[in-house]
Parts: sequence; C-alpha cells; structure tokens
Amino acid sequence: MATKQPVDIAPKILLVEDDRNFGDVLRSYLDMHDFDVTLATDGQAGFEAFNKGKFDLCIFDVMMPRLSGFELAEKVRETDTTTPIVFLTAKSLKEDILNGFRIGADDYMTKPFNSEELLARIQAILKRSQPAVDPKEEQTEFEFGEFHFNFPLRILTHTPKNGGDNSKEKLSPKEAQLLRLFAIRKNNILSRSEALTKIWGEDNYFTARSMDVFVTKLRKYIKLDDDLEIVNIHGNGFQLLVKSEATDA
Repeated sequence: MATKQPVDIAPKILLVEDDRNFGDVLRSYLDMHDFDVTLATDGQAGFEAFNKGKFDLCIFDVMMPRLSGFELAEKVRETDTTTPIVFLTAKSLKEDILNGFRIGADDYMTKPFNSEELLARIQAILKRSQPAVDPKEEQTEFEFGEFHFNFPLRILTHTPKNGGDNSKEKLSPKEAQLLRLFAIRKNNILSRSEALTKIWGEDNYFTARSMDVFVTKLRKYIKLDDDLEIVNIHGNGFQLLVKSEATDA
C-alpha cells in the first residue's frame, strides 16, 4: 500500500463562487471527474468553510461580496501556505494577475474558460503538490530468505532451500502490516514510532506493548529460516536482518 493518498479517496476542492448558477455547473462538472467539491457563494462563507474542512485545492472567484477572492486568499495564507489556490476572474488585467500570484496563487484563469483546460490544470497542480513516493512504499510482494510474502492476501509462504514441503501462514491484518514495513526496511532499522503511527495510529505505552506482541508472533513465523532474525535496536526500533546479505554487505 502506498503512503500517498489512495486513489479511491476523491481529492477535496473548496470552490468559492458568488454566481450560484455558474458555481453549481462547475461543481457538477468536477464531481463528474471524481472530485469532492464544497461550494460557498461569498468570500466570508468560503473562509468559514476553509476553517471547518481540509482541502487539497481551492478555487476562488476574484470579484465576490463580503471578501474578495484576493482578500480570502490572504486570510487563508496567514495560516496555510501549502494548499494550492486557483483564481477565477472576468478581468484579465496584468496587475490583477500579478497581485494574485504575489498573494500565493498557483494558477489564474480568466472567464470564460474551457472546462477541460481547468480540469487539466487542477490535475497538474495536484500532481505537483503530492509528495514523492518511494517505489518501495508501493510494493506488495516481497522475498526475504526462504520466504515469499503476499501482502494483499496476507499470505507468508516458506519454501525450504534444502527441500521439503512449502508451508503457509495466513497473517492477521496487523501482522501483515507490520511484516510489510519490516520487508520494506529489510536490513535497515524500522523505528518504533513509525510503525506505531502507521499501523496503530498513535505512539503511546499501550500501542507499544501491543506492537511487541506482534513482533513476537512474527519471530515465530520466520524462525523456520536460520538466516532471518528480527533484532531489537535499543532505543530505536527493530530490524529484519537477513544475515547472509548483511554479511555480504
């Protein structure tokens, strides 16, 4: 499983547009392209909606009552410097465009515009704003020692190198999540804090004790291979050690 946003979760967009008819049409268009759109119809309502939610991108009309799009963006940028902002305006004055970028805009579109072009720009901005993902974080099947691990199926298969029958274990969801992290970090340290945060959602005494129980279970599974060991790294975490590879290194 990747650490980036799952593809089945629609990116959230805050659309602030005082022309209700145009706003409804644009929201419907973006909904059709798998975005989760919140529509506000003036600048102040947009600011209140922004404070209540978490958005992947904002689209602000410039000319609006109560707060203009520029004023709204300035208030947003006081507390949030990273959420992308796209301005929509009926004006194409160079000074307005430059002012928008000075405030912190990521893009600027003049009405009327092509909906497909807006969609392409939104997709490009969201792609740029996503953190880079290590390919290892997207890996779902692993080989270490005499084991093959299929993470989606949660199946750990042991194939003895000296002959003999294969054996399989069906892991629990947390066992599988923890073994996957060990496999990604093979021969490197997996910090206790990272594992607890990613799997249990928090790092505290009780989740740490729970993790220790699961580490013990995983050790029992891999003891079939003398070349493997889950090592305690005092004060830091654990390490899935493939002894032959570590020696070669």
